[in-house]
Amino acid sequence: MTRKNAWIAGLATPVMIAMLLLFAGSSRVTASAQSAVAEAAVKIDNFVFGPQTLTVPVGTTVTWTNSDDIPHTTVSTDGVFKSKVMDTNEKFSYTFTKPGTYSYFCSVHPKMTGKVVVQ
Repeated sequence: MTRKNAWIAGLATPVMIAMLLLFAGSSRVTASAQSAVAEAAVKIDNFVFGPQTLTVPVGTTVTWTNSDDIPHTTVSTDGVFKSKVMDTNEKFSYTFTKPGTYSYFCSVHPKMTGKVVVQ
């Protein structure tokens, strides 16, 4: 074996180990990133949905919490989701599985409106 070939052979094992560690590390990151659950919150207070427009990735669960002293609902204008009447501190959650813009309102107070943009 020539000196040059011996040098290349000597590098092969450390390079292979480094590549395996690199790929193994990135697959673990990907797996944990895929298992992460996205969540977002909308607070209902003083006759307002806050934030009024919420942008989230597909797969996100949005939870509306009624922090007002009077009942409210969360109803999508296209019939995709509909909460029951929520009293103070009650919550409603919905998971968005498709991209799109989802407008909603309070059926008790129709001037209260909001929007979830799913990307």
